[in-house]
Amino acid sequence: MLTIEPFTFGVGDRFAHQGRAQLQAMMQARDLGIPVYPVWNKSYREHSFIETKPDDVRAEADTAVSALGWTGSYYVDADHINRKNVSDFIRGSNFFTIDVADFTGHPTVLAEEERFLKSMSGYVKALSIPGISRPLELSEPAIRAAARKFLVAVREAGFTYREIVSQKGSDNFVTEVSMDETETAQTPAELFLILAMSHLEEIPIQTIAPKFTGRFNKGIDYSGDLARFEKEFDEDLSVVGFAIREFGLPKTLKLSVHSGSDKFSLYPVINRLIKKHETGLHLKTAGTTWLEEIIGLAEAGNDGLEIAKDIYAQAFARFDELKGPYVPVIDINPEKLPDPAQVNSWTSSTYVSALRHDESNPAYNPHFRQLLHISFRIAAEMRDRFTSALKMHEASIARNVRHNFSNGISGPFSAK
Repeated sequence: MLTIEPFTFGVGDRFAHQGRAQLQAMMQARDLGIPVYPVWNKSYREHSFIETKPDDVRAEADTAVSALGWTGSYYVDADHINRKNVSDFIRGSNFFTIDVADFTGHPTVLAEEERFLKSMSGYVKALSIPGISRPLELSEPAIRAAARKFLVAVREAGFTYREIVSQKGSDNFVTEVSMDETETAQTPAELFLILAMSHLEEIPIQTIAPKFTGRFNKGIDYSGDLARFEKEFDEDLSVVGFAIREFGLPKTLKLSVHSGSDKFSLYPVINRLIKKHETGLHLKTAGTTWLEEIIGLAEAGNDGLEIAKDIYAQAFARFDELKGPYVPVIDINPEKLPDPAQVNSWTSSTYVSALRHDESNPAYNPHFRQLLHISFRIAAEMRDRFTSALKMHEASIARNVRHNFSNGISGPFSAK
């Protein structure tokens, strides 16, 4: 098993042009005493939209590391993969996010349900976990309900893990299990039982991405009850620590927060709690580098601003098409989107003010930002026009990428 460091930061990059700027932000964090390690990630869906290949992510990461002389570990994540598409990621990846949310709730075979219930017979009681004020009620009906909800999903994770091992070996990658795209958050008892299932499947899980309450929308701040999130995150950390000791799971096992970029209101809570529990954290950004590219282009003016305006005009016209895959993670009110004709008259500063995530700026528009976040395929359709502009305006873009990443790293991982 490849052992992961305590603090890792998932750095998605739709067009694979900002690896150096992203890594520079990591190096700046190190200079401030924050030992965070990069995990370049890109999903099968994103590769499909942009017509790239998993090996392109490996090339981007290797090039950035070589150019900047990075001496620490770094990872390339096969993001949100499953048995059907994992093979394409084997060669270039050393981190695999196995997404089994689609298998949650699939009916299990009664014999397997009974086998799991028997394996958990010693826990059919009120289970006290240090750090959680009330015991977890693990009655036989509760364990059966969890088995019917999660057993098939975790078995699928086991199948995918063993497929990776069969092609890659077992000692050169990190395994994450992701359940964040389910409809409801897992309870502490359910998380405990999911980790028990992972143990029985012999998955050396090092990060787990549960579903949290509240809205983790793409590219904007958290929307939800902060006190409820804090209680939930605290209890989940307690469950993870207990499961490590109880089942002999890897000591490096930590929570993974997906769509964690720009969740500024959550960062103080997360930072305080990982310090309290003396544990690690994996925070995965949600493609906000692509937004910083648009900001950098708009800031550069002239052809860059024209490209930014064209992307928005097409996104506005194709709103229903673009939102389809992202309905669970966006809240866009079409009535609060500016008319493309209005945007066409904007200056660079007006466009940047609407898009840049600065809630102190009255011109900031989270609906505008979310729509552009899900519109990267429009830029991909521009092909050379867009990628040539990225190269031409690299300085402006890199400055914005570094700034956004520095904010995303210093909040949750701060040593102070």
